Amino acid sequence: MDLAQAKSLRTGLDRFLRTFDDCIATCRGRRHLRTYVSGQMSGLGRKSVEPIALQAGVPPRTLQEFLTFHSWDEGAVRDRVQERVSRLHGDPEAIGVIDETSLPKKGDKTPGVQRQHCGATGKTDNCVVTVHLGYVAGDFHALLDGDLYLPESWHRDRDRCREAGIPDDVVYRPKWRIALDELEAAAQRGVFFKWLCADEGYGRCHDFRLGVADLGIAYVVEVPTTHTGWKARQAWGGSRPVERFAKGGRGWELWRVKDTEKGPEVFKVRALRFRPAEEGIVGDEQWLLVTRHVLTGEVKYFLSNAPEDAPLGVLLHVAFSRWHIERIFREAKNEAGLDHYEGRRYVGLRRHLVITALSVLFLAEQKQRLAEDDEKRGGTSHSSRSSASSRPNSIPASLLASAVAT
Repeated sequence: MDLAQAKSLRTGLDRFLRTFDDCIATCRGRRHLRTYVSGQMSGLGRKSVEPIALQAGVPPRTLQEFLTFHSWDEGAVRDRVQERVSRLHGDPEAIGVIDETSLPKKGDKTPGVQRQHCGATGKTDNCVVTVHLGYVAGDFHALLDGDLYLPESWHRDRDRCREAGIPDDVVYRPKWRIALDELEAAAQRGVFFKWLCADEGYGRCHDFRLGVADLGIAYVVEVPTTHTGWKARQAWGGSRPVERFAKGGRGWELWRVKDTEKGPEVFKVRALRFRPAEEGIVGDEQWLLVTRHVLTGEVKYFLSNAPEDAPLGVLLHVAFSRWHIERIFREAKNEAGLDHYEGRRYVGLRRHLVITALSVLFLAEQKQRLAEDDEKRGGTSHSSRSSASSRPNSIPASLLASAVAT
């Protein structure tokens, strides 16, 4: 990045944050927001309140009070983030992406903390879990929302909740319910999603899939190997787990699903019409996609309520778009300190999640702008390189035959 680009970033940040001024009533609060966002995007190793405040030359206590006690509307900031994404980055093929992330913690005072599965450490660990809604339009991606997963142990201990500032109407909700609430709220605010993808933790849930479908959104969600159902024209007798459809049979195709730094990701794919077993009854007919990685042998299964004439390449593109939310989380943690919150109050955590989404949006827009500037100057932007391979590509029949035979 040259000096001119660095200056444009500073100017751009000030212009960007001014669009949120009416969400914070006081000049002091707006200054604190600028301090916090600037600190999140700085080179600090730890982007919690104290190092951000000290770098900016303000008392840490005042920045902590901005997060936890000052009167400002974090919900309005979140709504403005979503409105901006919809207005500037809206896309008729937009994909919503649902996932959760974990924030490892020490002690027992952070809202929602307990020993539970922690994706960050890969084991049961002391952590906080938050559920998020991401937005994907072409090569652009951003965070739209995030909320705390409140474990049942916290839900049952309302005194502990009150000590952490958790209101009585904030109760235990399964993660799929949090995700669906976020999706419904974003849609009501005017964010358009044509598609939604999620991993098997959400895809296995009948009520989640029904809720997505009721919003008029086509889903392509992963389901576990034990998920059962019938071929569409054979919906009688006992249902079979989807893993049975990965063995033998006809109809396999070879697809290059995406390109990575290590080379193309190629899968053998089998698509069939399928009726899932939904709480003991035969569900509506939909797509079952069986995908097998040609190098590792890893098999994934996806259900989709997309129309019967939906192109397989498009379904695969949506199914494998989950990498966007994984990239968003990595950027949010590495570049904006998503997992660096150290407060003990619920409102502080909520505001931290909202401000992080704001920071991630600014970074995404600036990366897009700089890539476009590079392209105009005659270079090849990352965006233009990746867009050519963002959708699956068919593989020649000769290679298909040799791969299916293995």
